[in-house]
Amino acid sequence: MLTLAEKILFIIATLVSLYFTYTGVMKITAHIGSGQGKVDWSLIPKRIGELILKVGLFQPVFRFRLVPSILHGLIGWGFLSFLLINLADLIYAYTGFKLLEQTGLFGDVYRLLADFANIAIILGILAMAFRRFVLRPTTLTTRADTLLHPKARMGIMRDSAIVATFIFIHNIMRYLGESFGVALAKQPDAWQPSISAVSKLWAGMDASTLVAGEHIAFWLSIGAVVAFLPYFPYSKHIHLFFAPMNFALKPERKSIGQLSYINLDDQSIEQFGAAKMKDLGWEQIMDSYACIMCFRCQEVCPAYNTGKLLSPAALEINKRYHLNNGGTTDVAMTELISEEAVWACTSCGACVDICPVGNEPMRDILDIRRNLSMMESVFPKQLESAFKGMERNMNPWNVSQGDRMKWADGLNVPTIEQNAEPEILWWVGCAPATDSRAQKTAQAFAKILNAAGVNYAVLGKNEACTGDSARRAGREDIFFGLASQNVEILNEVAPKRIVTTCPHCLHTLKNEYPAFGGNYTVIHHTQLINELVGAGKISMNLDGDNMKVTFHDPCYLGRHNKITDAPRDDLKSAGIEVVEMPRNSAKSFCCGAGGAQMWKEEENGTARVNETRFAEAKSTGADTVAVGCPFCLTMMTDASKADGGNIQIKDVAEIVAERLK
Repeated sequence: MLTLAEKILFIIATLVSLYFTYTGVMKITAHIGSGQGKVDWSLIPKRIGELILKVGLFQPVFRFRLVPSILHGLIGWGFLSFLLINLADLIYAYTGFKLLEQTGLFGDVYRLLADFANIAIILGILAMAFRRFVLRPTTLTTRADTLLHPKARMGIMRDSAIVATFIFIHNIMRYLGESFGVALAKQPDAWQPSISAVSKLWAGMDASTLVAGEHIAFWLSIGAVVAFLPYFPYSKHIHLFFAPMNFALKPERKSIGQLSYINLDDQSIEQFGAAKMKDLGWEQIMDSYACIMCFRCQEVCPAYNTGKLLSPAALEINKRYHLNNGGTTDVAMTELISEEAVWACTSCGACVDICPVGNEPMRDILDIRRNLSMMESVFPKQLESAFKGMERNMNPWNVSQGDRMKWADGLNVPTIEQNAEPEILWWVGCAPATDSRAQKTAQAFAKILNAAGVNYAVLGKNEACTGDSARRAGREDIFFGLASQNVEILNEVAPKRIVTTCPHCLHTLKNEYPAFGGNYTVIHHTQLINELVGAGKISMNLDGDNMKVTFHDPCYLGRHNKITDAPRDDLKSAGIEVVEMPRNSAKSFCCGAGGAQMWKEEENGTARVNETRFAEAKSTGADTVAVGCPFCLTMMTDASKADGGNIQIKDVAEIVAERLK
């Protein structure tokens, strides 16, 4: 229990600390408030269950780096329990009432929890500090060629040291203080087993020494909190507050890749995309404060992994360090990330998917592209051909719209004019309709539909590009025109269900066209094949050659739209042995074609993305790589040819069609 003088001194110190903490928090609030859009507080009640899982159980953390995640859990769960433990310690210091000793069974159980929590935090922080400062894995930093704020490289290490020191002092001194208290009582506390064991070390001390020890421990333990608070808004530890805010308040999206709607008919819009940080959404600015600088997003980024300049982690860190060092949100985004890095992004969504605090660096990058393409006319020149093709002939291959049905020559493929009320509208897509290799996928799928007796139709010459590549390249104007036209046609047709042979088409039709008034039930062709097999409408010859196949999950199928089982089930139904790559399903590595990369050369790096992924597929020992996306088909085929062409690349539909009875 504190003396009167100590109580007064502690209150004064706390008030001073809170004042400086408040000024830091107000700066952060102002920065976030300068972003675009408004907070929708009504989202919180809808997400309570999700918040409990993500915040209370650290669910997103455990998806990657298991051992460090366990250590983080020890620290995090310990801290959650310490919210009450520290309150109880303050009550005792000011009143002499021991909340956790004088409240019966509740106090007993909580003292046991506090004992374990203390040990967990101390062990966890020591292990994490050893990892960061002694082992120093390269996954906790970024390459020298990555654009990083000049104060960040040493600043991250210093920040980690300050946070680790604070946590250690706070917890070890609280632990020792409790052991002095148990020693004073001269009776072990069965509900504090480890603390009671330590208290035996002080058995020979007199009462006055133990009381003094309690006081010193209190001041160093709770005092560490008071001293740390003003630094808290500037430290990575502030993720404790902003990570839950991210999960609770991020705008609702149908998919991690769904981009915000821009009404190009609104003549009052003067700025497209993000030229400056203040042009980002408020939640995108908040991302920089939620970032814990764990570099997980960088570790899964296909561009960074192949030696490109892009690091999604560095982008968030640069935003944070710029603001923490007196900068404003009026800063140009290209001061925080280079143009070369911006154009290296494949929009695969891996950074968004893996982030344990809900950050979305991919969204920043695509907003920067919008500004560069729409406002500055700055984009890779190789994209011009694709842009012109989408503007003139409504497809990036620049094939005449009159030739859009040539792929179906000799096949019985009904158009919507021939079958006005189909059960399934097949959105063929530009690649299967115009690219010679992808056409084989369309032909195989048509064979499957016809064999199953599906009542379907295609739009034929009325089908245009969905605009995915244009949008990911920042050309919102091209996308807007294509989307508006397609929605008008689709709403007139009023399809019961749409099936696509391209995950990019699926994503755009399903997740982005609703903003244009187009709300459709959209499935992938592997899902429909799975339905047909399950309904007994198609059967396959299982006596064919034993194929060993590995399935490459397209980013826009598995990660963006969570469709991972159907393609594997299709292959297994065809009697195929499926072997998995190390990175698969939602954690699949990109083929390198997304984000409009299909239409341009890769930025300089140490390797090509498609060849890196192909090497991973080859390591499984499979003789065939199955895909479910025309872009992936092209990229994996190119990589296979570069490797000698010994491994076949086929769409799932091709494999199934080959085995039809």
